[in-house]
Amino acid sequence: MIFTERSKVTRSFLQARNSAPSAGWCAKGEKRATDGCSRSIRIAVRAARRRTLCGRLAGGSVTLAVAILACWISPTPARVVVDSGGRSVEIPDRVERIQAAGPPASVLLYVLAPEKLIGWVRKPRAAELPFLNPVVRKLPEIGRLTGRGDTANLEVVLKAKPDVIIDFGSVNPTYVSLADRVQTQTGIPYLLIDGRLANTVAGLRLVGEFIGVQQRAQQLAARVAEILGETDRTVAAFPTPQRPRVYLARQATGLQTGNRGSINTEIIERAGGINVVEGGREAGGLVNLSLEQVIAWNPDTIITVDTNFYDSVKSSPGWLNVAGVKEDRVFLSPDLPYGWIDEPPSINRLLGLQWLVRLFFPNHFSDDMRAMTHDFYKLFYQVELSEADVDVMLRAAGPRLK
Repeated sequence: MIFTERSKVTRSFLQARNSAPSAGWCAKGEKRATDGCSRSIRIAVRAARRRTLCGRLAGGSVTLAVAILACWISPTPARVVVDSGGRSVEIPDRVERIQAAGPPASVLLYVLAPEKLIGWVRKPRAAELPFLNPVVRKLPEIGRLTGRGDTANLEVVLKAKPDVIIDFGSVNPTYVSLADRVQTQTGIPYLLIDGRLANTVAGLRLVGEFIGVQQRAQQLAARVAEILGETDRTVAAFPTPQRPRVYLARQATGLQTGNRGSINTEIIERAGGINVVEGGREAGGLVNLSLEQVIAWNPDTIITVDTNFYDSVKSSPGWLNVAGVKEDRVFLSPDLPYGWIDEPPSINRLLGLQWLVRLFFPNHFSDDMRAMTHDFYKLFYQVELSEADVDVMLRAAGPRLK
C-alpha cells in the first residue's frame, strides 16, 4: 500500500462526503458490484477479525467504514486458488509477506523467495547462519504451526501480519483440518502443498504461481527434474541384488530409524538403497529398535544424521557385529544449513539424493560431488561456498568426497 496516494484519496473522500454514495446505496448496488468489490468487503471484514483477535478493534463501525470505503474507492485485488489438499482458498493477487507453517515450508520459501519470508519456525543456529543468504539471517522466530511440538501462538502470527501461511508436507485429513482451523481462527489464507519427493517439481511450480515468483520456480523445478531423472536412470541400471542394503541411524544411539515408505528414508530408497527396516508403523514413520534387530538385518551401509553416533559407533562393541561398521561403510550426512537426508524433509533433500546415488553406485559416476555441492548452494540457497566450507560439510560423507 502507498500511503501517500491513499491519503490523497481519503482527503478527496472527506471533501466530497456530502455527495458521496451512502451505505444504503452501496448495499443496493451490491448485486451489481464487481467481484473485486465484494472481495474487498470480505477482506476488510477478515482484517477486522484479525484485529479483534488481537484486542485492537474499537468497534464494528470501523469494519463497516473500511468495507464501504474499500468498495467505493479501491477494491483489493484477490483470487481463489486450489491447493494440494483440494481446498479453494482466497489469496491476495500480490503476496509479499509469507509465514511458513513448519520447517519443510520454511526451506521451500527460503529457496523460492527469501525476501517474502517474514520469520523462522526455528531461529537458525550460529553454525547455520554463514550458509544462509544475509537477507534472512536476522529474521525473528515465529514458531511452528504444524508437526511435532507446534510452538506458534496465534496472536504472534496475527501480529506478524502474513498475507498467507504455507505448509509443505503431508496433505492428509489431519493437516487439512489444521489448515481450516487456523484459517478460520485468524482470517489468514492457509495453503497446503504436497511435499512428497515425487511432487517436488509440481510443488515448486504451484507455489511459484501462488506467490508471484514463476520464473524462479521454473528455474528450480527444471533443476529438480534433472536430478530426479538422473537418479531414476541410474537406479534402473542396477538390479536389486546389486543395490546396497541400507540402515538410517538417528540419535546418539543410532537406534531410531525410519521404516520403508517413511518420509525420513524416502531419498535413500529413491537413490537405490534397500531400506532394511521392515514393519513398524504401517504408513511409514520413525521407529525405535533394539541393537539385536539391527544386527539381525545386518545392513552393509549405514547412513547417520547424528555426529555423536558417527564418532562413537566404531568403538561400540555391539555395532562392530554389523557389516556396515566392519566394512567401514558408515557415512555422516552433512547438515548445514539443512540436513541432506531429512531434517527437514524438503528441498534440501535433492542434494542428498545426488550424494546418495553416487555413494551407492560410485563406479557409475565420474563427476565432482564437491563442485555439485557448490552449484546447489549457489542456485538453491543463493550463497557462495568456499573450499573450506565444502571441506566442513563433506568431512565424513564418503571417501571420494574428501
